[in-house]
Amino acid sequence: MSRSAMPFSSSPPSAEQRGGKGARRSGWPLLPATQVAPHESVASRETGHPAYSQSLPREARSAEVARRLVRTALTVWGLESLVEDATLVITELVANAVDHSRLPSIRVIVSRPSSHEVRVGVVDRSRTVPLLRTDVDGDRLRGRGLVLVDALTEAWGTELYRWGKQVWAELRDEGEGSE
Repeated sequence: MSRSAMPFSSSPPSAEQRGGKGARRSGWPLLPATQVAPHESVASRETGHPAYSQSLPREARSAEVARRLVRTALTVWGLESLVEDATLVITELVANAVDHSRLPSIRVIVSRPSSHEVRVGVVDRSRTVPLLRTDVDGDRLRGRGLVLVDALTEAWGTELYRWGKQVWAELRDEGEGSE
């Protein structure tokens, strides 16, 4: 099962989108800011945008920040049952990007394609597609990450871009009331 990539902006948000003078100056915001006149009503969407995303240094310690981002998004969306698997998956995706990417930063994305499904992804500037290793040696210390990702997710894959790629994985909440 494959889905098209979730769109995201590759350019920094404007000062208005960042929330003006009081906004964070280091990195992109986690959610887009929206200004609404007091008399206007805003309808909330249960699924889809906004997605959570954050640019991080291409360092092993970024996995901790990525896990926190995933945990926050899933908690806000009421999908706490996916936290354990999703944080393990994002850790593996970040580790792959840290090991195999070229430039000093990566971008972590957490989106919600449906009310009971979440997509986590890591964007980097390498066009090297990760491969699922089927010859996993039990004595090796490394090389099992995508085997775990494959076992824990509904689907995973790679979206290639002219300048790099996004490796993504989708998890589904199979709890009571799922679609």
